[in-house]
Amino acid sequence: MLAKTASFLISTVYAATSLAQQPSATQSNRSNPPITQAQLVKLLTSSVDSLARIGEFSGVVVLSKNGVAVYQSAHGLANRERNIANNLETAFNLGSINKIFTQIAIRQLADAGKIDLDSTLAKYWPDYPNQEVARRVTIRQLVRMSSGIGGNIFDPPKGGKRNDIRTLRDYLPLFVNEPLQFEPGTKQAYSNAGYVVLGLLVERLSGEDYYSYVRKHIYEPAGMTRTGAFAVDSLPPNTAIGYTRGDEDAPPSAPVRPNAQDLPGRGSSAGGGYSTAGDLLKFVKALREQRIPSGPPAGVGVAGGSGGMNAVLEGDLPGGYDLVVLANLDPPAAERVSRMTRQWLGAGDDVGPGVRRR
Repeated sequence: MLAKTASFLISTVYAATSLAQQPSATQSNRSNPPITQAQLVKLLTSSVDSLARIGEFSGVVVLSKNGVAVYQSAHGLANRERNIANNLETAFNLGSINKIFTQIAIRQLADAGKIDLDSTLAKYWPDYPNQEVARRVTIRQLVRMSSGIGGNIFDPPKGGKRNDIRTLRDYLPLFVNEPLQFEPGTKQAYSNAGYVVLGLLVERLSGEDYYSYVRKHIYEPAGMTRTGAFAVDSLPPNTAIGYTRGDEDAPPSAPVRPNAQDLPGRGSSAGGGYSTAGDLLKFVKALREQRIPSGPPAGVGVAGGSGGMNAVLEGDLPGGYDLVVLANLDPPAAERVSRMTRQWLGAGDDVGPGVRRR
């Protein structure tokens, strides 16, 4: 199942350093791309239109420069059963992009003196259900995905359904008793479970529900009014339903189906929240203006993907461009558009700095 096998992550290096030690703008923002804006827009328009015509893209693309959209388009259907089209204000599932919000929350707590990144999980969660893990894993290792914590957060709970997962606490039994996959700090391995643990730490140390914390301390300072973790069976109006072919190796001609049955009842601190292109551009703008405490530089490159969802956010690309691509199809629907744009701008063909897929 795609939901189990496709995930993405921004580089977590910034979370281990002080924001004051980092540049205010990326090198790419100061470089000149080998293409004019008019050429870039023409290529992007032609390519996205072509992908949409053959059913390989459904979603929204916005390319912005100096806070002004120079290209924006919406293609495909947000709800195929009701024939509702995607539009520029449609919200999409972000997949693992939500991990950057969890990283920022942990960094905020560290900067406030509430958590030491090099202390163990046991120090802040003395009754963690797996004491062997808690005594050996540090917060920094959780952030960097070098903790060794494994487990599949997409499994249904024992005796229940995926739809029953509604809180971060509901995720914990899915993995908490699993043994460490390796000695903490000796290697890196993608860990959604580790980011659930980080979200639960945010709740313990802040005294706030995780979803409320990120809304108050990240979304609201950025002016992000359409971003949140919505229950899969009660999505707000103008929110895209994801459509998946159900298998990573399925041909483009394979039929798609709604992905709701593959999803937990609500997203977590590891991913699965929703946002719009406009809100994500507000997020980058807030980072650039340093309005989000403990946020990284604006040159973020972060993406998320799973069955029926693929999203990419790129800030400070060469020439000062910001790019958002949101799709309600399987990867690489959004990745493909981002990769082409990066190549045209001379920024390489990766999704973004430090991005990895498993």
